[in-house]
Amino acid sequence: MQFHHHGYVSGDPAVEPAAGVGIDRPEELPGEVDVLVVGTGPAGMITAAQLSQFPGVVTRVVERRSGRLAVGQADGIQARSVETFQAFGFARRIIDEAYRITTMSFWKPDPADPATIVRAKRTPDDPAGVSEFPHLIVNQARVQDHFAEFMANSPARSEPDFGLEFVGLERDDADDHPVTVTLRHTSGPREGQTRTVRAKYVVGCDGARSGVRQAIGGTLAGDQALHAWGVMDVLTVTDFPDIRTKCAIQSRDGGSILLIPREGGYLDRFYVDLGEVSQDDHGAVRRTTIEQIIARANQILHPYTVDVKHVAWHSVYEVGHRLADRFDDADEATARPPRVFITGDACHTHSAKAGQGMNVSMQDGFNIAWKLGHVLDGRSPESLLTTYAAERRVVAKDLIDFDKQWSTLMATRPEDLADPSELEDFYVKTFEFPAGFMTQYQPSQIVAEPDHQACATGYPIGKRFRSAPVVRVCDATPAHLGHTARADGRWRIYVFADAPPAGRPSALADLGEWLAHSPGSPVLTHTPDGPDEDAWFDVKVVYQQPFEDVDLRRVPRVFLPRKGPFGLVDHEKVYAVEPGQDVFEERGIDRRGAVVVVRPDQYVADVLPLTATDRLAAFFRSVFVAPPPTGS
Repeated sequence: MQFHHHGYVSGDPAVEPAAGVGIDRPEELPGEVDVLVVGTGPAGMITAAQLSQFPGVVTRVVERRSGRLAVGQADGIQARSVETFQAFGFARRIIDEAYRITTMSFWKPDPADPATIVRAKRTPDDPAGVSEFPHLIVNQARVQDHFAEFMANSPARSEPDFGLEFVGLERDDADDHPVTVTLRHTSGPREGQTRTVRAKYVVGCDGARSGVRQAIGGTLAGDQALHAWGVMDVLTVTDFPDIRTKCAIQSRDGGSILLIPREGGYLDRFYVDLGEVSQDDHGAVRRTTIEQIIARANQILHPYTVDVKHVAWHSVYEVGHRLADRFDDADEATARPPRVFITGDACHTHSAKAGQGMNVSMQDGFNIAWKLGHVLDGRSPESLLTTYAAERRVVAKDLIDFDKQWSTLMATRPEDLADPSELEDFYVKTFEFPAGFMTQYQPSQIVAEPDHQACATGYPIGKRFRSAPVVRVCDATPAHLGHTARADGRWRIYVFADAPPAGRPSALADLGEWLAHSPGSPVLTHTPDGPDEDAWFDVKVVYQQPFEDVDLRRVPRVFLPRKGPFGLVDHEKVYAVEPGQDVFEERGIDRRGAVVVVRPDQYVADVLPLTATDRLAAFFRSVFVAPPPTGS
């Protein structure tokens, strides 16, 4: 963490100075806002948290509950989400608090006695080491607490407005705040009263029964599997040996259990198979009692028993797979741009057993938030917002297709599978998808064609930027390159140097000169006057030499930007290879050097040779408006 560049900081450096709307932020929800976020679930909180880094944007998030969430239904945190938490500054804290999944056990009927179950196989959770971050289990409420803390400490000083539920909206494009939202107070002295808020944009993060989706004429289409599951978070005394290991348990006659240990050392979550649901059930299965769920669990676990001592939470649900027909209110026929967006369960629903709901929802929010920040801050054209639906609807459809397969396999009796090991084989074969690493955005305004992918094969264009160990030159500190990126709305330009050392004639030296002085440089063209030199672009360099061989005095000036009112030099953008873990080898980077452009949401936007300055300039001309607003 860097601080002191604006003067000595004696307090908590995580609390950023208030700026823009964060100075004297009104406690009461104003009548006009730039962005109104509806719902404080994971999608809503990450949306508001990212926008809190844009102090010139008036963002408010409303929630029908009267206060913070106490017990959340979602609990699985995939490695891609932990990468995201790193950018928001709380990955380490949540790892320390969470249960960590390192392996998964598969239990099946004992061939010698099919009425009992035995452990058939154990598999590592991340067999290929696709991420340095773990797969975690932690209460959804704690995730939202961390985002709330980030918002409160950000320049915009954001916090949720509780006790307000969405009623409806109307759009009038003749108005500079074209979306009028009607809200109703759900608590306090004004309970039952309604009020309106005019917004430039609305983001509906209000769940599967989304009022925002209904207001823009959106519908969920799909099917139900007519199969019910009971889910319970419980404290137990049991002789089942893998009670603190994630397990897929299949019995001969009693159905299946997905067992997920929870954080804290004692709490466990059971997804218990309640069997097929008839067409004329009319919701009767949802009245299954907790006693019946526990009895069913004991039937499946035979010969082991579970004595439930305390029930923290339980529910019954039927698997449904539905996808919204629209993710925004754009109208292609009239070329009307989007003003209202939906995220998370508002646009895709599926089972909970793949641990995807919260994780995919947060990536929805991260995706739309930085784009709204760019447009409202005057950085990018409004056309940027059309990429949200184009990118995230594909991800949602892939998720639903995956979950259908996983849910079906979990609900199938072992003897009915084509292969006895089909479930565990599917888990191992597809682990990158639920971990969050199979998303690959297609070419667009913010994703380039892969014309130069060979320059860095380990950074596929459109996929998330995978971190790698490096050494910070100024102090010889080992670091992870991707961990240096914060969720601050900036674009990253990672420059991997060619072979000559710093100060020698090289393609890197030429690129550094171009970035610092050429009128075509995106750093010069698009960074406004007034803020720090790296206010909109975080430009870093990684040398092929050991850190001892890199002379900071000979590093191109663009990698040593001046910061703050005193013009202090930022020395923390110059890196070298980690001995024994050469990033050039591990990520397939051409020894002649490469440029890797990364979006604010951590996805690779382009890969180029060091000499492709025209291509780099052209790419950013499609992203940013020019000239930028002075002093913004």
